Amino acid sequence: MQVRGVNPVPEQGEPSGQAPVRRLRADQARRVADVLRHQIHTGAFPDGLPAEAQLAEEFETSRNTVREALALLRDEGLIDRAPRVGTRVANRKYDHGLDALLGLQETLKGHGTVRNEVRAATRITAPPAVARRLRLEPGERVVYLERLRYLGDSPLSLDLTYLAPDIGAAILDLDLAGTDIFVLIEQVSGQSLGSADLALEAVSADPHTAATLETTDGAALLMLERLTRLEDGRPVDLEYIRMRGDRITMRGSLSRTAPEWKVL
Repeated sequence: MQVRGVNPVPEQGEPSGQAPVRRLRADQARRVADVLRHQIHTGAFPDGLPAEAQLAEEFETSRNTVREALALLRDEGLIDRAPRVGTRVANRKYDHGLDALLGLQETLKGHGTVRNEVRAATRITAPPAVARRLRLEPGERVVYLERLRYLGDSPLSLDLTYLAPDIGAAILDLDLAGTDIFVLIEQVSGQSLGSADLALEAVSADPHTAATLETTDGAALLMLERLTRLEDGRPVDLEYIRMRGDRITMRGSLSRTAPEWKVL
């Protein structure tokens, strides 16, 4: 089916022995941009991206398609393009792992200093949904923290945290500005953290959050909801973390075990 108002542009690199497939240039540009984006994030271009002609040859596509791919990456803020200078990486994202239970300082170790602006640290009555998640009685009070987290001078995330009463009370007297909550929980509980349930979704930045994170209204954010337990299984930490989507990439390594469907 042809998309109305768009002229399909056939590209090079079709599989041999098959009928040519007419692809929109935008489809091809997206494919090229996806591969280049990954390379940018892994530091593959310290001296700048290859020339358009070289990229067109590598991807077996046209220079016009490469230009469209680079325009996508420029619009994302990942690259800068200038005459006689070429195409250079403007902004790399930081990897945040999904396969290990680590705090932000532990995750970004080696990239710079993570610091926290503590915007709230107080006791509140747990909302019913929070009390249920933390296995508390209705009306119990929890410790609520709100922290704006920076890497150097750049804001990365806005963290809203609900802590079990005994754990939170002890943490209130500790270094919230300079230490990961995970480290403090282990310190005051005398236990290691054991496991966490998490959900990750994309949300748009509301005006107040956008101003706090120094981004634009409606900018793409990664919203991480995480319930963390001690090694004995007790839930102690419920967090809602808004991360700048242009500065953090979530990564993990997964394995497939006992698949329900198998090819025989």
